[in-house]
Amino acid sequence: MKRYWSRLLALVLVVAIGLMGCSGSPDGLSGDYRQDTLTVLNTLRHTLELPDDSPEKAAAQAQARQQINTFAARYQRDNSVAGLGSFTTMRTALNSLAGHYSSYPNRPIPKKLKDRLEMEFKQVEMSLQRGA
Repeated sequence: MKRYWSRLLALVLVVAIGLMGCSGSPDGLSGDYRQDTLTVLNTLRHTLELPDDSPEKAAAQAQARQQINTFAARYQRDNSVAGLGSFTTMRTALNSLAGHYSSYPNRPIPKKLKDRLEMEFKQVEMSLQRGA
């Protein structure tokens, strides 16, 4: 009888853990490339628009870095996305911003970089509208 209960408990735990693992995405990305790209763009725009003396700047930058890493990890090996113009432009923008955060974590983002990122974000949005 004891063996029966231990096996039943193990089965219940496996099912519970399996169902919890299948629910939702903890990284905030849905798996839909178009929607995920727009989500990351909105997060990055919000982070770039914050004033340098804002108390939520550090948290926003940490969230932006996390989304950059998650987005890159999810889509860089996806062959259906890798050839899209929106993806290559997005990767260029993400690499620029991630490079700045890695090299100069305490410095504000230069206006020249902000302008270039905004231009690339607009190109990505136009490419997504065209379906590319």
